[in-house]
Amino acid sequence: MKKINQIVVLLLATVFLSSCSLPGLGGGFDEEGITITGGTTTEQQILGFIVEGMVEHYIDIDAQLINNLGSSTLNHQALVGGDANVSGVRYTGTDLTGVLQQEPITDPAKAYQTVVNGFKDEFDQKWFPSYGFANTYSFMVTQELAEEYDLQTVSDLKDIISELKLGADTSWMEREGDGYDAFVETYGFDFKRVYPMQIGLVYDALAAGKMDVVLGYSTDGRISSYDLVVLEDDKHLFPPYDASPVTTYQVLKDYPELNEVLLKLAGTITTEKMQEMNYEADNNLLEPKKVATDFLEENNYFEENETNTKGGE
Repeated sequence: MKKINQIVVLLLATVFLSSCSLPGLGGGFDEEGITITGGTTTEQQILGFIVEGMVEHYIDIDAQLINNLGSSTLNHQALVGGDANVSGVRYTGTDLTGVLQQEPITDPAKAYQTVVNGFKDEFDQKWFPSYGFANTYSFMVTQELAEEYDLQTVSDLKDIISELKLGADTSWMEREGDGYDAFVETYGFDFKRVYPMQIGLVYDALAAGKMDVVLGYSTDGRISSYDLVVLEDDKHLFPPYDASPVTTYQVLKDYPELNEVLLKLAGTITTEKMQEMNYEADNNLLEPKKVATDFLEENNYFEENETNTKGGE
């Protein structure tokens, strides 16, 4: 049944992509060039521009960047359907359970190797080593609440949980494997009340005192904006969502130097640095391309980075 569902998703995405031009292509995909998928989130766009900047710095080519692809499935199908050949960022946990239709894996190394092998075998795509951070679901509280009750982990909520209101992403409420039901089963306690809401609203709700705890994303810039405390998922409810670029093997044949270029980015972005870059774009209103360019210039395009040319295989 899972395989059938996967085929249906891919067929629907193929129909969609074949019936319209993807935003940003300006009339068509250049099969001789390098076309990168970004996304709709600030983070996806920043990372897309980082990849574009690295490509244009090291390879004599004008890369194309497609933003506004609203899901991992569309990013994936853009590569499968030949509308692009590089994904600026993909997340292990998302594609493990989505594209590959496998059960969640909580061990980061095993999850990474599973997507590396799966994407190579099933799609002839290379999943590169992580940028150095994971963007996962995280429970968050205000600094004041954390200090009052000495909260550091999710388990620390146990003694006061019956008094707390949780604001959580609507889709999380119905997720299998790491959703609401799995949370209750894993941690053995429940909140006083849970309020489903759009993920972008949870931070404001917590800062305004309307919620006591919220479920957000670990690299969101608003964590810094509102001085929030991210609680450690000490019972490993959430699978890892390590962030990596992905390419087709064909583009690596066409541009062999691209492999080394992308490997230079391995381990270069910490969770705190990604939070900072998201903050610069979301709070200080810098364009994602400006944030990406500043990051690359500050690090001299990682000219000194030595690379393992096989990386991710």
